[in-house]
Amino acid sequence: MFRVRASCLRVGLGQVVVGLGEIPILSDYVSQRDSNRELPCEGLASVAGGIVALGKFDALHVGHRELAIQASKFGAPYLLSFVGMAEVLGWEPRAPIVAKCDRSRVLSSWAPYCGNLVPAEVQIDFSSVRHLTPQQFVEKLFKELGVSGVVAGENYRFGYKAAGDASELVRLCEKYGMGAYIISSVMDKNQDHRSMNTSDLKDKGQVSSTRVRHALAIGDMEYVSELLGRHHRLILMLKDQNELTKTSSGWKVSAPKSYLLNLPPKDGFYENCSLFFGNKDPVTCRVFIDTMHVHLETNDTDPFDYDTAQELHLMGIEFGDSRPDRD
Repeated sequence: MFRVRASCLRVGLGQVVVGLGEIPILSDYVSQRDSNRELPCEGLASVAGGIVALGKFDALHVGHRELAIQASKFGAPYLLSFVGMAEVLGWEPRAPIVAKCDRSRVLSSWAPYCGNLVPAEVQIDFSSVRHLTPQQFVEKLFKELGVSGVVAGENYRFGYKAAGDASELVRLCEKYGMGAYIISSVMDKNQDHRSMNTSDLKDKGQVSSTRVRHALAIGDMEYVSELLGRHHRLILMLKDQNELTKTSSGWKVSAPKSYLLNLPPKDGFYENCSLFFGNKDPVTCRVFIDTMHVHLETNDTDPFDYDTAQELHLMGIEFGDSRPDRD
Protein backbone atom coordinates (compact mmCIF):
# COMPACT_ATOMS: atom_id res chain seq x y z
CA MET A 1 0.00 0.00 0.00
CA PHE A 2 1.12 3.55 -0.69
CA ARG A 3 2.61 5.43 2.24
CA VAL A 4 1.32 9.00 2.24
CA ARG A 5 2.83 12.06 3.84
CA ALA A 6 1.21 15.38 4.58
CA SER A 7 2.89 18.66 3.78
CA CYS A 8 2.31 21.89 5.70
CA LEU A 9 -0.35 22.90 3.21
CA ARG A 10 -3.79 21.47 2.70
CA VAL A 11 -3.57 17.82 1.83
CA GLY A 12 -5.18 16.60 -1.32
CA LEU A 13 -3.59 14.56 -4.05
CA GLY A 14 -1.69 14.63 -7.23
CA GLN A 15 0.26 12.39 -9.49
CA VAL A 16 2.36 12.01 -12.58
CA VAL A 17 0.80 11.34 -15.95
CA VAL A 18 1.69 11.43 -19.61
CA GLY A 19 -0.09 12.99 -22.13
CA LEU A 20 -4.55 35.08 -6.20
CA GLY A 21 -3.01 37.19 -4.53
CA GLU A 22 -4.20 35.83 -1.22
CA ILE A 23 -1.62 36.30 1.53
CA PRO A 24 -0.48 33.01 3.05
CA ILE A 25 -1.46 32.48 6.65
CA LEU A 26 2.01 33.28 7.88
CA SER A 27 0.95 33.51 11.50
CA ASP A 28 -0.32 29.92 11.42
CA TYR A 29 3.07 28.35 10.79
CA VAL A 30 3.37 24.60 10.75
CA SER A 31 6.93 23.44 11.30
CA GLN A 32 8.86 21.61 8.64
CA ARG A 33 9.09 18.66 10.99
CA ASP A 34 5.31 18.44 11.15
CA SER A 35 5.25 18.21 7.36
CA ASN A 36 6.72 14.73 7.58
CA ARG A 37 3.94 13.22 9.64
CA GLU A 38 2.39 10.22 7.99
CA LEU A 39 -1.31 10.25 7.18
CA PRO A 40 -3.64 7.31 7.59
CA CYS A 41 -4.15 5.47 4.33
CA GLU A 42 -7.82 6.50 4.28
CA GLY A 43 -6.54 9.90 3.11
CA LEU A 44 -6.13 8.38 -0.32
CA ALA A 45 -9.88 7.84 -0.61
CA SER A 46 -10.39 11.52 -1.41
CA VAL A 47 -8.69 11.06 -4.78
CA ALA A 48 -11.02 8.30 -5.92
CA GLY A 49 -12.72 9.25 -9.17
CA GLY A 50 -10.41 12.21 -9.71
CA ILE A 51 -7.88 13.02 -12.41
CA VAL A 52 -4.29 13.01 -11.23
CA ALA A 53 -1.33 14.85 -12.70
CA LEU A 54 2.01 13.13 -12.21
CA GLY A 55 5.28 14.91 -11.46
CA LYS A 56 7.73 16.21 -8.88
CA PHE A 57 6.02 19.61 -8.58
CA ASP A 58 8.94 21.28 -6.81
CA ALA A 59 8.59 24.72 -8.38
CA LEU A 60 4.85 24.69 -9.17
CA HIS A 61 5.78 26.43 -12.42
CA VAL A 62 3.65 27.13 -15.53
CA GLY A 63 4.30 23.63 -16.88
CA HIS A 64 2.93 22.11 -13.69
CA ARG A 65 -0.02 24.51 -13.83
CA GLU A 66 -0.79 23.30 -17.36
CA LEU A 67 -0.99 19.72 -16.10
CA ALA A 68 -3.50 20.84 -13.46
CA ILE A 69 -5.48 22.79 -16.08
CA GLN A 70 -5.77 19.74 -18.30
CA ALA A 71 -6.72 17.51 -15.36
CA SER A 72 -9.50 19.94 -14.38
CA LYS A 73 -11.07 19.54 -17.84
CA PHE A 74 -11.84 15.89 -17.12
CA GLY A 75 -12.57 15.86 -13.39
CA ALA A 76 -11.41 16.98 -9.97
CA PRO A 77 -7.69 17.87 -10.39
CA TYR A 78 -5.04 16.39 -8.15
CA LEU A 79 -1.25 16.59 -8.04
CA LEU A 80 0.51 13.38 -7.09
CA SER A 81 4.20 13.59 -6.27
CA PHE A 82 6.79 11.56 -4.44
CA VAL A 83 8.76 12.48 -1.34
CA GLY A 84 11.95 11.05 0.05
CA MET A 85 13.66 10.67 -3.35
CA ALA A 86 16.78 12.48 -2.17
CA GLU A 87 17.21 10.20 0.83
CA VAL A 88 16.56 7.02 -1.16
CA LEU A 89 18.75 7.95 -4.12
CA GLY A 90 21.48 9.62 -2.08
CA TRP A 91 20.98 13.11 -3.49
CA GLU A 92 22.28 16.11 -1.58
CA PRO A 93 19.44 17.88 0.27
CA ARG A 94 18.49 21.28 -1.13
CA ALA A 95 16.04 24.02 -0.28
CA PRO A 96 12.62 23.83 -1.96
CA ILE A 97 11.66 26.50 -4.49
CA VAL A 98 8.25 26.92 -2.85
CA ALA A 99 8.07 26.81 0.94
CA LYS A 100 5.88 23.94 2.11
CA CYS A 101 3.64 26.25 4.09
CA ASP A 102 3.13 28.47 0.99
CA ARG A 103 2.10 25.78 -1.48
CA SER A 104 -1.62 25.99 -0.70
CA ARG A 105 -1.59 29.71 -1.58
CA VAL A 106 0.03 28.98 -4.94
CA LEU A 107 -2.40 26.16 -5.72
CA SER A 108 -5.33 28.40 -4.78
CA SER A 109 -4.08 30.97 -7.28
CA TRP A 110 -4.49 28.33 -10.02
CA ALA A 111 -8.25 28.03 -9.46
CA PRO A 112 -9.22 30.63 -12.14
CA TYR A 113 -7.31 28.53 -14.68
CA CYS A 114 -8.86 25.26 -13.48
CA GLY A 115 -12.58 25.96 -13.71
CA ASN A 116 -12.55 27.54 -10.23
CA LEU A 117 -11.28 24.29 -8.75
CA VAL A 118 -8.26 24.34 -6.46
CA PRO A 119 -5.95 21.43 -7.27
CA ALA A 120 -5.35 19.29 -4.21
CA GLU A 121 -2.03 17.69 -3.43
CA VAL A 122 -0.93 14.34 -2.06
CA GLN A 123 2.57 13.02 -1.61
CA ILE A 124 3.64 9.38 -1.63
CA ASP A 125 6.83 7.96 -0.16
CA PHE A 126 9.15 7.23 -3.04
CA SER A 127 10.48 4.15 -1.23
CA SER A 128 7.04 2.52 -1.55
CA VAL A 129 6.99 2.74 -5.36
CA ARG A 130 10.67 2.79 -6.32
CA HIS A 131 10.91 -0.83 -7.45
CA LEU A 132 7.51 -1.09 -9.15
CA THR A 133 7.39 -1.96 -12.81
CA PRO A 134 5.33 0.39 -15.03
CA GLN A 135 2.41 -2.05 -14.91
CA GLN A 136 2.59 -2.44 -11.13
CA PHE A 137 2.61 1.34 -10.72
CA VAL A 138 -0.48 1.87 -12.90
CA GLU A 139 -2.19 -1.05 -11.17
CA LYS A 140 -1.66 0.67 -7.83
CA LEU A 141 -3.12 3.90 -9.18
CA PHE A 142 -6.19 1.96 -10.25
CA LYS A 143 -6.65 -0.37 -7.27
CA GLU A 144 -5.44 1.73 -4.34
CA LEU A 145 -6.26 5.27 -5.42
CA GLY A 146 -9.24 4.52 -7.62
CA VAL A 147 -8.51 7.40 -9.97
CA SER A 148 -10.47 7.72 -13.20
CA GLY A 149 -7.61 9.15 -15.25
CA VAL A 150 -4.11 10.57 -15.34
CA VAL A 151 -2.43 13.51 -17.04
CA ALA A 152 1.26 13.64 -17.91
CA GLY A 153 3.72 15.44 -20.13
CA GLU A 154 4.97 13.96 -23.38
CA ASN A 155 8.41 13.29 -21.87
CA TYR A 156 7.12 11.61 -18.73
CA ARG A 157 8.77 8.35 -17.69
CA PHE A 158 7.79 6.07 -14.82
CA GLY A 159 8.41 2.70 -13.25
CA TYR A 160 11.65 1.17 -12.04
CA LYS A 161 14.64 2.71 -13.83
CA ALA A 162 12.19 4.89 -15.82
CA ALA A 163 11.27 1.91 -17.97
CA GLY A 164 7.86 3.26 -19.01
CA ASP A 165 7.18 6.22 -21.30
CA ALA A 166 4.05 8.15 -22.29
CA SER A 167 2.86 5.60 -24.83
CA GLU A 168 3.27 2.82 -22.27
CA LEU A 169 1.27 4.84 -19.77
CA VAL A 170 -1.57 5.21 -22.27
CA ARG A 171 -1.55 1.49 -23.03
CA LEU A 172 -1.59 0.47 -19.37
CA CYS A 173 -4.28 2.98 -18.42
CA GLU A 174 -6.48 1.62 -21.22
CA LYS A 175 -5.91 -1.87 -19.87
CA TYR A 176 -7.29 -0.84 -16.47
CA GLY A 177 -10.09 1.32 -17.86
CA MET A 178 -8.56 4.67 -16.93
CA GLY A 179 -8.19 7.73 -19.12
CA ALA A 180 -4.67 8.89 -20.01
CA TYR A 181 -4.14 12.40 -21.30
CA ILE A 182 -0.72 13.29 -22.71
CA ILE A 183 0.11 16.97 -23.20
CA SER A 184 2.90 18.79 -24.98
CA SER A 185 5.63 20.33 -22.84
CA VAL A 186 5.36 24.03 -22.01
CA MET A 187 8.47 25.48 -23.61
CA ASP A 188 10.76 28.14 -22.18
CA LYS A 189 10.30 31.11 -24.50
CA ASN A 190 13.70 32.47 -23.50
CA GLN A 191 15.72 29.31 -24.02
CA ASP A 192 17.61 30.74 -27.02
CA HIS A 193 19.25 33.66 -25.25
CA ARG A 194 19.47 32.43 -21.66
CA SER A 195 22.11 29.75 -21.46
CA MET A 196 21.32 26.95 -19.06
CA ASN A 197 24.74 25.30 -19.12
CA THR A 198 22.97 22.13 -18.08
CA SER A 199 24.05 18.52 -18.57
CA ASP A 200 20.50 17.28 -17.96
CA LEU A 201 19.75 15.03 -20.92
CA LYS A 202 16.03 15.36 -20.22
CA ASP A 203 16.17 19.11 -20.85
CA LYS A 204 14.78 19.81 -24.30
CA GLY A 205 13.99 23.48 -23.75
CA GLN A 206 10.87 22.97 -21.68
CA VAL A 207 10.00 24.92 -18.53
CA SER A 208 11.40 22.98 -15.59
CA SER A 209 12.30 23.32 -11.93
CA THR A 210 15.95 23.16 -13.00
CA ARG A 211 15.44 26.29 -15.10
CA VAL A 212 13.76 28.05 -12.18
CA ARG A 213 16.73 27.24 -9.95
CA HIS A 214 19.09 28.52 -12.63
CA ALA A 215 17.14 31.78 -12.95
CA LEU A 216 17.23 32.26 -9.17
CA ALA A 217 20.96 31.53 -9.13
CA ILE A 218 21.64 34.38 -11.58
CA GLY A 219 19.14 36.69 -9.86
CA ASP A 220 17.02 37.28 -12.97
CA MET A 221 13.66 37.72 -11.24
CA GLU A 222 11.84 38.64 -14.45
CA TYR A 223 12.89 35.28 -15.88
CA VAL A 224 11.82 33.57 -12.65
CA SER A 225 8.38 35.21 -12.89
CA GLU A 226 7.98 34.04 -16.49
CA LEU A 227 8.77 30.45 -15.54
CA LEU A 228 6.58 30.43 -12.44
CA GLY A 229 3.68 32.47 -13.81
CA ARG A 230 3.88 34.59 -10.65
CA HIS A 231 6.44 36.46 -8.55
CA HIS A 232 8.76 34.34 -6.42
CA ARG A 233 7.84 34.53 -2.74
CA LEU A 234 10.56 33.89 -0.16
CA ILE A 235 9.35 32.80 3.28
CA LEU A 236 11.37 33.95 6.28
CA MET A 237 10.78 32.61 9.77
CA LEU A 238 11.34 35.16 12.52
CA LYS A 239 12.19 33.77 15.92
CA ASP A 240 12.93 36.89 17.92
CA GLN A 241 11.50 40.40 18.00
CA ASN A 242 15.09 41.65 18.21
CA GLU A 243 15.41 40.85 14.51
CA LEU A 244 13.16 43.88 13.90
CA THR A 245 14.69 47.35 14.14
CA LYS A 246 12.73 50.59 14.10
CA THR A 247 14.36 53.22 11.85
CA SER A 248 13.65 56.91 11.33
CA SER A 249 11.54 56.14 8.26
CA GLY A 250 10.23 52.65 8.86
CA TRP A 251 11.49 49.21 9.83
CA LYS A 252 14.51 47.03 9.14
CA VAL A 253 14.67 43.25 9.41
CA SER A 254 17.90 41.24 9.51
CA ALA A 255 17.93 37.48 9.88
CA PRO A 256 20.33 34.63 9.06
CA LYS A 257 19.71 32.62 5.90
CA SER A 258 19.10 29.58 8.08
CA TYR A 259 15.70 31.14 8.89
CA LEU A 260 14.60 30.85 5.24
CA LEU A 261 12.11 28.11 4.36
CA ASN A 262 12.77 28.11 0.63
CA LEU A 263 15.35 29.02 -1.99
CA PRO A 264 16.48 32.68 -2.18
CA PRO A 265 17.75 34.37 -5.35
CA LYS A 266 21.39 35.31 -5.94
CA ASP A 267 23.05 37.48 -3.30
CA GLY A 268 22.56 41.17 -4.05
CA PHE A 269 20.25 44.17 -3.67
CA TYR A 270 16.65 43.97 -4.92
CA GLU A 271 14.23 46.87 -5.17
CA ASN A 272 10.48 46.88 -5.81
CA CYS A 273 9.83 43.95 -3.49
CA SER A 274 6.68 43.41 -1.44
CA LEU A 275 6.50 42.39 2.20
CA PHE A 276 3.66 40.21 3.52
CA PHE A 277 3.24 39.85 7.26
CA GLY A 278 0.22 38.40 9.04
CA ASN A 279 -3.07 39.79 7.79
CA LYS A 280 -1.72 43.23 6.93
CA ASP A 281 -1.73 44.61 3.42
CA PRO A 282 1.59 44.11 1.56
CA VAL A 283 4.04 47.00 1.68
CA THR A 284 6.93 47.91 -0.60
CA CYS A 285 10.38 46.99 0.65
CA ARG A 286 14.01 46.74 -0.41
CA VAL A 287 15.94 43.50 0.08
CA PHE A 288 19.66 42.87 0.42
CA ILE A 289 20.96 39.30 0.53
CA ASP A 290 24.54 38.60 1.51
CA THR A 291 26.48 35.42 2.17
CA MET A 292 24.98 34.79 5.60
CA HIS A 293 21.96 37.07 6.05
CA VAL A 294 18.81 38.50 4.54
CA HIS A 295 18.13 42.18 5.21
CA LEU A 296 15.07 44.17 4.26
CA GLU A 297 13.94 47.74 4.80
CA THR A 298 10.54 49.36 4.44
CA ASN A 299 9.44 52.97 4.70
CA ASP A 300 6.09 51.91 6.12
CA THR A 301 5.89 53.11 9.70
CA ASP A 302 3.84 50.21 11.01
CA PRO A 303 3.89 47.11 8.77
CA PHE A 304 4.28 44.69 11.66
CA ASP A 305 1.82 43.36 14.17
CA TYR A 306 4.24 41.32 16.22
CA ASP A 307 2.59 39.09 18.79
CA THR A 308 5.25 38.37 21.39
CA ALA A 309 3.16 35.50 22.76
CA GLN A 310 3.59 33.60 19.51
CA GLU A 311 6.73 31.52 19.24
CA LEU A 312 7.28 31.82 15.49
CA HIS A 313 6.35 34.41 12.86
CA LEU A 314 6.46 33.99 9.10
CA MET A 315 7.18 36.78 6.69
CA GLY A 316 6.68 36.66 2.93
CA ILE A 317 9.06 38.57 0.65
CA GLU A 318 7.89 38.78 -2.96
CA PHE A 319 10.38 39.85 -5.62
CA GLY A 320 9.49 42.16 -8.47
CA ASP A 321 10.90 41.70 -11.98
CA SER A 322 14.49 42.83 -11.63
CA ARG A 323 18.12 41.76 -11.36
CA PRO A 324 20.31 42.36 -8.31
CA ASP A 325 22.27 45.61 -8.39
CA ARG A 326 25.40 43.97 -7.04
CA ASP A 327 27.12 40.67 -7.60
